[in-house]
Amino acid sequence: MKLISWNVNGLRACMNKGFQDFMDSADADIFCVQETKMQREQAAFVFDGYEEYWNSAEKKGYSGTAVFSKTKPLSVSYGLGIEEHDKEGRVITAEFTDFYLVNVYTPNAQRGLERLEYRMVWEDAFRSYVKELDEKKPVIICGDLNVAHNEIDLKNFKTNVGNAGFTYEERGKMTELLASGFVDSFRYLYPDKTGAYSWWSYMFKAREKNAGWRIDYFIVSEKLADRIEDAVIYSDVMGSDHCPVGLQLK
Repeated sequence: MKLISWNVNGLRACMNKGFQDFMDSADADIFCVQETKMQREQAAFVFDGYEEYWNSAEKKGYSGTAVFSKTKPLSVSYGLGIEEHDKEGRVITAEFTDFYLVNVYTPNAQRGLERLEYRMVWEDAFRSYVKELDEKKPVIICGDLNVAHNEIDLKNFKTNVGNAGFTYEERGKMTELLASGFVDSFRYLYPDKTGAYSWWSYMFKAREKNAGWRIDYFIVSEKLADRIEDAVIYSDVMGSDHCPVGLQLK
């Protein structure tokens, strides 16, 4: 089974930069998107062969997630079921026969860490949510988690300590999530691989220099760990400031 996740930084813009070509060539069983920045009715896209599910933010042109699946899920839910967290279209959960898929776009702590306090509340609510699902059947979490977990996960770690996405608080919450029964699929297979990033700033020719961050993940329940066949970072795929990431399950 092949799954792909991509923060497209605006799906309508990404459509003009090769999104459809990549989606077609990747031929994933499930394709998840974050930061759609749109309502479904704002574009006449056709996704042949896929069931589609959208969770858009109340605020136009902001946040938003979508799931495209070749197999119709048993059920689909939107958000965490907590009103303060469910206005920005950040979570879609699709239930399949032997797992739950949770597509998530984690809130950014923002410049000056203006939203760090909210982010901490979100993290606890999200962890509690996926742990509850995990008690029923295994969980696959994918998306832009807006944190580089360890120093190996970003190029310039020394100068970024304390910045949004690399605060001790955010990294600590990722550690807590993993400690509660989950595995970072990429590090499970490639614990020491350096230079593996999924996001690059548009400034300072960061992508050209591969001065990036790995903030897009496939995180799976420990009980699925032995089914991880490969974890892929499609760093050569353009169209967004993020590149797609993938998971191959046996």
